[in-house]
Amino acid sequence: MPKIFETPLQLEIAIGQRLGETDWLEIDQNRINLFAEATGDHQWIHVDPARAASGPFGCTIAHGYLTLSLVNLFLPQIIEVRGISMGVNYGCDKVRFPSPVNVNSRVRGVGELLQVENVKGGVQATIRVTVEIENSDRPACVVETISRYYPQQ
Repeated sequence: MPKIFETPLQLEIAIGQRLGETDWLEIDQNRINLFAEATGDHQWIHVDPARAASGPFGCTIAHGYLTLSLVNLFLPQIIEVRGISMGVNYGCDKVRFPSPVNVNSRVRGVGELLQVENVKGGVQATIRVTVEIENSDRPACVVETISRYYPQQ
């Protein structure tokens, strides 16, 4: 269940707070293959299970950008801002991939609201999303997402 804010202005009260986490999501070979098809990145560490078995990770791994792209899936599960005409993805800062995601691992997103500022016509929120790997001490991805929320007129 996402953390709900009735208006964009309410975001300011949550600066520095953990917003919550998503459900776990399994990263199977089919998802990895579909991402390879969509992006043209067919490197063997992602799409060749036989070769990857003897490679540095012992199995195929998800693309780092696949892991990053899941933040778009996770954000609405972490936060819901109501009373808006629209919300837009404005970009990202400080993207890191500390640990690979092995095939058939489960990941989830954890959000923390870092900063809120007024921008022309709306509110901009910077949310750190940490993509955790189940049973791992190191995250797969840490990114500061920037979203803009425009209130209803």
